[in-house]
Amino acid sequence: MKKTESSFFSVPDQNGVSDLLYRSLAKPLLFKMDPEQAHHLIIGGLSGMGSIRPVPSGLRVMYGVRETSDLAVDMFGCHFPTPVGLAAGLDKNGQAVTGFSSIGFGFMEVGTVTPLAQPGNDQPRLFRLPPDEALVNRMGFNNLGAEAMAGELARLTERRIPVAVNIGKNKATPNEEAHLDYAKCIRALYEYADLFVVNISSPNTPDLRNLQHGNELKELLAAVMNEMETQRKRAGGSVKSVLVKIAPDVNDQELEYMVSTIADSGVAGIIATNTTISREGLSHQHAKETGGLSGKPLRDRSTEIIRQIYRQTEGKLPIIGSGGIFTSEDAYEKIKAGASLVEIYTALIYEGPEVNRRIHAGLRELLRKDGYSHISEAVGAEHR
Repeated sequence: MKKTESSFFSVPDQNGVSDLLYRSLAKPLLFKMDPEQAHHLIIGGLSGMGSIRPVPSGLRVMYGVRETSDLAVDMFGCHFPTPVGLAAGLDKNGQAVTGFSSIGFGFMEVGTVTPLAQPGNDQPRLFRLPPDEALVNRMGFNNLGAEAMAGELARLTERRIPVAVNIGKNKATPNEEAHLDYAKCIRALYEYADLFVVNISSPNTPDLRNLQHGNELKELLAAVMNEMETQRKRAGGSVKSVLVKIAPDVNDQELEYMVSTIADSGVAGIIATNTTISREGLSHQHAKETGGLSGKPLRDRSTEIIRQIYRQTEGKLPIIGSGGIFTSEDAYEKIKAGASLVEIYTALIYEGPEVNRRIHAGLRELLRKDGYSHISEAVGAEHR
């Protein structure tokens, strides 16, 4: 495992030129393209630029975030230079880790990856809802497979931020055999992941969300933890952390059972939440598209899920908050509700990479105003 480094974070671009470049040039061009074509262009560009030695340094000058002692976090056996990470779904195959780690993220998820390559669902399968600052996707775990991702991560010459590998099952795998797929992903990627995320909450793989309930969840997590221990013994060292990403579309009783099962399984934490199938309050033509909704409409529901998890576990099970974060205030609300770290995705599409600097600077100011010297003091503050 390559040691993560935090020295890459650089002095912010005070004149806002980098932000202007995205808003005035890059975003208008990208938003004229088909969303999935724009997605491939971003990944291809960051992958290519990351392989050219001087370019990551240039990206860090333009978009890097200076590590500060008040926002750096140590947990899950990793050092997070900032508390803001990139959610899964953008870099599905681990091809652009160097690029994304150069634009201010404190960690990132890659994937979702499955044991075997699969094409995903039919196109079109990704839609923008600009008035709502939201996206709808029904990608269906399109990826090149676990071995291909292992090859990409093996080629990294340095590891600047923690990389969480988000794992799932192939579409053709029945739920009763799902544990075998998750174990295969762990075996293929254990050497290269800093931590793992078990994805049982995407709405775009048939019946996947059924794994969140009943004995299926208990048995799946037992199999995952057994495989993690097997790989720890093989590789040596301490066992790596596993988190579970859950859906927002559950009632209180379902959530309580899910959280209790996850807490009893020995996993290290929860990511709350994945995308939603709800379309409440949306009128854009793409709101009718089938798939998971991300962005601002998800913000309040994901925060409420975080709040309930923190309350139920008395703050003893770490939470990564994800869903609708666009501003430092959005992030801080999730932190006070109980999240120790947060993730963004849709905000990066609509706001550009400068969003990381704005959130980082805003969080520092919010902590200062509330009299906190470190982000950990604000975690769950609304419950006290």
